Amino acid sequence: MLYGIATATAALLLAAVLSALFRVPALRLGLVDRRRVRPVPLLGGVAVVVSTCLVAAAGGWTGTAPLGEGVGRVLAAGAGVAVLGLVADVWRLRNRILLVGTAVAAAFVVPYDETGLLGGVAAVAWIACVAAAFRGLDHADGVAGTVGVLTAFGAGACAAAEMMDDLAVLLSILAAALTGFLMHNWHPARIAFGACGSLFTGFVLAASAVLVRTGYDPGPTAAVLFALTATASVDAVLVVLSRRLAGRPVRRRGPDHLAHRLRRLGLTPPGAAVVPGAATFAAVLVGVLVHTGWLAPTGALWTAGVALAAVLGLLRVRVYGTRRPAGARGGGTGAHRHTGFHTLGTTTSATAGARTSADDAYGTRSRADGRNGGPALRLPGGRKGSKAPGVPRGPGADPRGGTRGEAPRGEVRGGVRGDVRGEARGEVRAQRMPGDARSGPGQVPRAQRFPSAERFPSTPQPPQARRGSVPDGPRRSSEHPVPPPQQSASSQLRESLRVRDG
Repeated sequence: MLYGIATATAALLLAAVLSALFRVPALRLGLVDRRRVRPVPLLGGVAVVVSTCLVAAAGGWTGTAPLGEGVGRVLAAGAGVAVLGLVADVWRLRNRILLVGTAVAAAFVVPYDETGLLGGVAAVAWIACVAAAFRGLDHADGVAGTVGVLTAFGAGACAAAEMMDDLAVLLSILAAALTGFLMHNWHPARIAFGACGSLFTGFVLAASAVLVRTGYDPGPTAAVLFALTATASVDAVLVVLSRRLAGRPVRRRGPDHLAHRLRRLGLTPPGAAVVPGAATFAAVLVGVLVHTGWLAPTGALWTAGVALAAVLGLLRVRVYGTRRPAGARGGGTGAHRHTGFHTLGTTTSATAGARTSADDAYGTRSRADGRNGGPALRLPGGRKGSKAPGVPRGPGADPRGGTRGEAPRGEVRGGVRGDVRGEARGEVRAQRMPGDARSGPGQVPRAQRFPSAERFPSTPQPPQARRGSVPDGPRRSSEHPVPPPQQSASSQLRESLRVRDG
């Protein structure tokens, strides 16, 4: 009892110190996990493996807690899997290589004389799958460590019930080392597990569960094994099903794990680790009760039912987003924004088309000086004037399309050609009055060439607004002064006839 407490304390402190020490070398070597919001060093698993192996080896070397033959093989094979995981952290090995290497290591720890050949093959496959599932749990802060600690306590309780003291000590040391690692892996994480620590933890837990349940009936054994690893199994099944249903490769990474979906539901990062931990505690408790005989094996069916309901419910949480259309990938017609782990695209071509149609209908693209296009107006003398001005938006503008001193756009063809041609066309051409700054001295001002403008009297224009200007466009240069306010077209016409007759 005292030795177990001492070894657990030593493993906890050693793992906490090594996790803090390995952080700086991992950052300098570039061994970081880039799947998260910010890069996190990956050597936390090395601290867990070194702490567990050193403390367990020290107990066997001193003779206070010697390791049995089967437990020694489990620890040695777990160390080999950890080395393979460290290589994967450095050089990014393929998942199939990791799965095959874990299966080969598991083949050396399964007791075939008690399980039989078929049962041994099934145990090897199960150990390899659980190790890979624990690697998938290392996708958020604190998830893999929390699930590993609770599972280690549950498996250790089952081993203690079977009088397997060496295996119970090994599992308590592993749980203490994971607790020391969690001091640095809780949100916000300063160090991550990596493939080294996650594969080692999953392999030791799965192999220990197989050793504990060796010699029992297959049905209750399967129920206990599933209950001990229910959280990791749910995450693995959830990821595989969601990627297959979405048409994505299974090996392609994405924000579709258990904690990612819980975050989509509104949980905080610590909450996304606490909820899987609570579910793990409940499932492990069921497994321990079934193993010790306090609960019938059919009680594990409730765990399977809850796990199935969780998978079906979390599959409805959208984590992949929508793909951008092919025309919007170049960045020309789409406005794109990023949300968590993926890019969402929103095409605005329809809005732009509607805006262009409105501009063409109201003439807002043309300026008063006619440099931006637009239909030209025909003046009474037969020559073309400036192009149609845009719709003014100032306080002194006519709401029907005209500006002060000018005819509305709708009256250009009807009013000017009809009225001016009959009563003022010959007179205006015969006599030109000074005052038009643009036409030069002796020419008729622009307001006199539009007799029909008096039909639509405009509202008073503020002093700073100029004739023929558009509020949205640039101001006119100071080379063309603004003429004084003109009289109505009929009064100016009578005055011009009086001047002609003397």
